[in-house]
Formats: sequence, C-alpha cells, structure tokens
Amino acid sequence: MSASEVHQPQTHRPQTLAQKLIAAACGRPAVDEGEIVTCAVDLAMFHDSSGPRRLQPMLEELGASLWDPAKIVLVIDHYVPESDDESRRIVRIARDWAAGQQLPNVYDSVGICHVVVPQHGHIRPGMFCVGGDSHSPTGGAFGAYMFGIGSTEMLGVAVTGQIWVKVPKTLMMRWSGRLAAGVTAKDMMLHMIGRYGMNGGRYQAVEFCGEAVRALPMQERMTLSNMSAELGSQVGLIAPDDTTADYLRQAGVTAELDLARWQSDAGADAEWHAFDAASLAPQVAAPHSPANARDVNHYPDVPLQVAYIGACTGAKLDDLRAAATVLRGRKLAAGMRLMVAPASLQDQQLADQEGVMQVLRDAGADVLATSCGACAGYGGSIPDGATVISTTARNFKGRMGSETAQVYLASPYTVAASAVAGRIADPREFMA
Repeated sequence: MSASEVHQPQTHRPQTLAQKLIAAACGRPAVDEGEIVTCAVDLAMFHDSSGPRRLQPMLEELGASLWDPAKIVLVIDHYVPESDDESRRIVRIARDWAAGQQLPNVYDSVGICHVVVPQHGHIRPGMFCVGGDSHSPTGGAFGAYMFGIGSTEMLGVAVTGQIWVKVPKTLMMRWSGRLAAGVTAKDMMLHMIGRYGMNGGRYQAVEFCGEAVRALPMQERMTLSNMSAELGSQVGLIAPDDTTADYLRQAGVTAELDLARWQSDAGADAEWHAFDAASLAPQVAAPHSPANARDVNHYPDVPLQVAYIGACTGAKLDDLRAAATVLRGRKLAAGMRLMVAPASLQDQQLADQEGVMQVLRDAGADVLATSCGACAGYGGSIPDGATVISTTARNFKGRMGSETAQVYLASPYTVAASAVAGRIADPREFMA
C-alpha cells in the first residue's frame, strides 16, 4: 500500500475512508461498523424523473419547505429532448418547480446528472451527499460519500437536511499494475461484477485503490464509482489525490481541499480483494445482466446490428476519445448502426474542438442529444429484436426500451471495434 492510500491519525482508532466521511457528517471523531447514525447532508441531487414530479405533491401535502435550496442540485436529463406529451408534462413540472423554489443550481438539457454535477464543482472530498438516482455513487470518485435514495427518503432530506445511515463494512478492491492499451475502467468494473455478481458488494462500502486506480484520470474513476451500484455496494469510494484536485480546480473549485484527511487509515478493518490490471482483457457482459461478464474472446461469432456509445459510463470525453482511436479512418460494417449520445454538452463541445466528434461522424455515427437517452429507454431507437453492444451500465431486459433486444455491455473501445467489425470484436486488434 502506498503512502497516498494511508494516513494514520493519532487521535482515534484506525478508520476506513467510509467511516471517516460518515463520522464527519454525524459530528463524531469516529464510528464503528454496524452503528446507525444521523448525518447532515451537504448536497442533494435529483433529476426530472426522480425529483419534482414526486417531491412537489408530498411537500405540498406536508406544508413543508426546503431546508436549504443552495444545497440542492436539479438536473433535467431524462425526458429531454421532449418527444411526447408525457415528457413535456414531466419536464414542465421540473422547470416550474425549480423556478418557484428559486433553486440556484439547475442544469437543463446540458447532459447527464452524474457527469454534469462534478463538471460544475459541486462534489468535493469530505462531503456527504445523496442523489435521487441509483448511480449516484459516482460522487465517490471524488472522495465524497454519495449514494442513491428513493423519493420518500429524498423528501426527508429535502425538509430536514439529514438522513440516517448504517456504518458499512468496507471492501477494498486493490488493482496492481497498469491497464494495457484498449482496456479501461469499464473493463475493470465488468470484471469485478462478473467475479462477485450484482450483490457482490453486499450493500457495503467499496473502495477502489492500488497503482492502476491511481493512474486513472477522473472520468475513468467516475466510471468505477458509478458502477459500484451494479456491484451491489452503497458507495464506491476512491481516495482523493492530485488528480482529483486538478480536476476540481478546472471545474472552478477554489476552496481548500484537504486531500490528506480523506484516506483510509493503515490498519483499518476492511476486507481486501486483489486484482492484476496488466493481465485484464477487454470485457463483455452478455444479456441480460452485467454479471454475465467474460473476456471478449468468449464472443467470437456474435453478429450485431446496433452499437450505442452513450450514458454516464460510456460517453464522457475520455470515452469519446477512446472510440475515435478505433474509428479514425474506418467505416461501420454494412448494415450496422452506431448511435453516439455524448454524456454532457461540455464534453461534446471539447470533443468537437479536438476533432473527435468529426471522426465519429466520418465513420458513420448518428449523434444524438446529450441526455440519458436510450440507456434508460427514454430516447434513441433500439429496434425490436436487435442485437446491441452498448457502453451503458446495465443490460437488463427492456432497459433500453425494447423487450426483445439482446444487449451486450462493453467499453467504448470494444463498442467502436464491434461497430466496424459488425460483430463483437477485440479492440486491441484495431490498435496496432
């Protein structure tokens, strides 16, 4: 374990990062696994699907008001662009409610919440946050305790600014070595889910550490933390370091960042699991579960009709760059459709400036809106009966809209290579 992964305070017993974050939120020097404590919430995030249309009537029935509008972030990302009357109704509720509450932090149609919120500097090391979406653990990539809650729990937070939590056991996922070219955090995550299953985290805290994790840029770290939800964990934590600080400074954060404080202590009680990044091959998860993950060479003859590069786990700037690395100078296979829905407007604009989006268009990609899109079945057109390879986090039956589509999950490298081959393909064959 490196010095950047440990910090041994002298004032109390060793604590994991999860314990430190919870202790700070409940105003104590330390907490023990299994304790139930009440924590002050630093940030509550929700979107058009999970937020106002459910919260507004409950708040009105209670005659209650928001505890602190400045600590609430609303992102309109699921039902946009509005394609029917129901979408327009839901989005109108969100916009009207935000205006009525005078919310200072509203992001309308500029990208997916799990990407947009960090890009605007809302999540920082040491914070305790909740989100009205199951992939809210994305915030753990910044050394913050962030997890998803339902609408009733969010009502309690919105009114009181507090929530109870049971102090979890920590599972330490230590990745040694370095990833090979064409292998990504998405492959790391699919490998872990394939090994342990979707309840492998047992609703505990997962912390990712080791040389391979420290080498990841922030957007790749966000993918790891995001998909800790698929592993069954409440949170997916990564201790903050200079990479974290550099990202947040670029996002406009000027406040002091205490990186040394938010590290798991040496000797803290945790369950350790070891992985070798250098030996990891690109992963593919077969329908209808992320747990059906195996090395890409287990799928040599699977023909495809659709490739989808989108979602918070597969269409950030780094993901778009990865896809362009494979697609540059190439065309889609005959009969293949490639859909690209950038995760945020900011990432799309940067990709445009770098020429990345043009590479994707030149290869034959259809560029869709920066929203959750087909990942949650709200946008995009996944044909019935199609075999799809996608960068999304989930491939449950009907998840992308069609009940009869067969959806495989993979990294942007693998999805791009498969779009060129017309079948599931190993991206390393396209990266000489």
